[in-house]
Amino acid sequence: MTPLPERLDAGVPYPLGATFDGLGVNFAVFSANAERIDLCLFDPSGRKELARFPLPECTDEVWHGYLPDARPGQLYGFRAYGPYAPERGHRFNPNKLLLDPYARRLAGQLRWTDALHGYHVGSPRGDLSFDRRDSAPAMPKAVVSADAFDWDGDRRPNTPWSETVIYEAHVKGLTALLEEVTPSERGTFAALAHPKVIAHLQRLGVTALELMPVHAFTQDRFLQERGLSNYWGYNTLAFFAPEARYLATGSHDEFRLAVRRLHASGIEVILDVVYNHTAEGSELGPTLSLRGLDNATYYRLLADNPRHCINDTGTGNSLNMASARVVQMVADSLRYWAQSFRIDGFRFDLGVTLGREGDAGFSPGAAFFDVLRQDPVLGRLKLISEPWDIGPGGYQLGQHPPSFAEWNDKFRDTTRRFWKGDADQRPDLAARLSGSGDLFDRRARRPWASVNMLTAHDGMTLNDVVSYDARHNEANGENGQDGHSENYSRNWGAEGPTDDPSIQDHRDRVRRSMLTTLMASLGTPMLLGGDEFGRTQNGNNNAYCQDNEISWFDWTLAAGDPSQALIDFTARLIALRKAHPLLRAGAFLYGQDEVAPGVLDIEWFDERGQRLSQDDWRNPEGRALLMRRAGRLPDGALELIALAMNGAAETLTFLLPTEGLTFERLIDSAAPDAEPGPVSDTLELPGGAAVILRAVGAAE
Repeated sequence: MTPLPERLDAGVPYPLGATFDGLGVNFAVFSANAERIDLCLFDPSGRKELARFPLPECTDEVWHGYLPDARPGQLYGFRAYGPYAPERGHRFNPNKLLLDPYARRLAGQLRWTDALHGYHVGSPRGDLSFDRRDSAPAMPKAVVSADAFDWDGDRRPNTPWSETVIYEAHVKGLTALLEEVTPSERGTFAALAHPKVIAHLQRLGVTALELMPVHAFTQDRFLQERGLSNYWGYNTLAFFAPEARYLATGSHDEFRLAVRRLHASGIEVILDVVYNHTAEGSELGPTLSLRGLDNATYYRLLADNPRHCINDTGTGNSLNMASARVVQMVADSLRYWAQSFRIDGFRFDLGVTLGREGDAGFSPGAAFFDVLRQDPVLGRLKLISEPWDIGPGGYQLGQHPPSFAEWNDKFRDTTRRFWKGDADQRPDLAARLSGSGDLFDRRARRPWASVNMLTAHDGMTLNDVVSYDARHNEANGENGQDGHSENYSRNWGAEGPTDDPSIQDHRDRVRRSMLTTLMASLGTPMLLGGDEFGRTQNGNNNAYCQDNEISWFDWTLAAGDPSQALIDFTARLIALRKAHPLLRAGAFLYGQDEVAPGVLDIEWFDERGQRLSQDDWRNPEGRALLMRRAGRLPDGALELIALAMNGAAETLTFLLPTEGLTFERLIDSAAPDAEPGPVSDTLELPGGAAVILRAVGAAE
């Protein structure tokens, strides 16, 4: 082992983090308010501190130093000196080992103890007290790493937004029970590239796999004390490091290889990322990294009482996106994943928080959005925001800047309510089917900006939406009071599983109708993984702490005949969407452009074949709707595509607006095995059914 020097060389302030140059390692960390920062080196076990060096230089508020002869694999952490003055927003405590915000690899797991807090837990003075215990034994350590991977020949699929179909899944849950995968690789990055996983995604026809958080995250103390765990991962500890639990061998190349194989199969990879808050929680939370390095800069604090964090996220803290260095950290993290792991896009958890600066409300012109949009790497990727948080004015659906797509919960709720049989849903459903132009048609945005979904990880699965009237979260240990209280779900006669064939038949039909609605709507469809084969969470609509069979994919269920039929039906829907551009039009449609004499680009009819009048739109009991889109094929022929939906309980006879053409039934939720074929001018549609029709005129 090379003897350690007596002190560090000056090094350089950029890049931030630990950078190996072949001869040694440069360390650089930002803090505007620290008076001194020490680099602490640890042995390979992480238990013994070998040396402690003050970083010798500070340039533009970046502390830096160079350690000659250091190599990748070296474990380290920081200690920051400065005022411990919570009333002024400062919480420096050099007794607390701090994780490098730019750490690309972690060694060890966080072990909960009161020594992790900068104050003495239980003191009458609360967080104004000062804790002198060393937290290093309980802290994971950062590891110097050097990334090298052969991406030669890799080609991003670069699927156009208008052709994108997203499949949301959890890294572990997707393959934890997949028997074809080697046991040691189940639930890991390596399993994402298993031939069965890729074959399933290709069979469906989805174009992008959106993964729930993969950044290293903490296991919440209160969950561990309850015998539960943080399954979803929305509690980030390190923005640059992959979660170690998802690594079968410990090599980050497992994930890179999975991405490369997915790319080769035409599938993009999107990451759900959490930059709105960190695992340090409120001012009463632990001191793990940012809080100890510069609490007053990294977090948004109350202007009149900076002792307290602003909590627009519901997790205790909110990152300070008004700070250039914080925005830089987030952008650097995104760029690292985009370049080192070739990630194709990002979905931003609680994206509204990222558009808040200081005490101001949300702004689409916030620095965070501007930085991403102009970035030559990030600006070309798929960017998706969850357009809400719990802060003032926190619901901002449709208000994000161009180049961003947004989760559209109005699509989810309206579609569920229509098929549930609620009154007065036709007007809003029409807006959702046509791309939610009322929300998104501004600043040259396109329908793809609306990410349409029936379900997502947060909420019930599609099977449960048609099987339960109420949430069943008893396993979460919160007396069933957590999760959304209003799910717009319906059990159709029995709560949960049933042997009644009439109930099950109706559930299956409504489920297929909802999928048909999703794939026939303008916008970007997102499918919750497992909905295509009937995955259930037994009515749990908040399975964030269920790292078990409640959340994991049951692939034996997927192998059964009913599930195989639903998979085939879903795949047919996606194939239809790909085959017929009218189902995914690239521009908003308002029924103002005439495609042929008397035929508009989009029109709305009831079961009588009559265009809906203003009185019809205002009729709260109207539960039948036919949407007809019209366009021209390359040879000039008139093309009509219609979606007929019967949200009533009884069978209705639809008189089809054919314009003298013959409609062909492409897919029918009431007859999922029926082959495409011509239909007459009238169509019998059972309650809860939907059908897609197409007609083509003569070429011009």
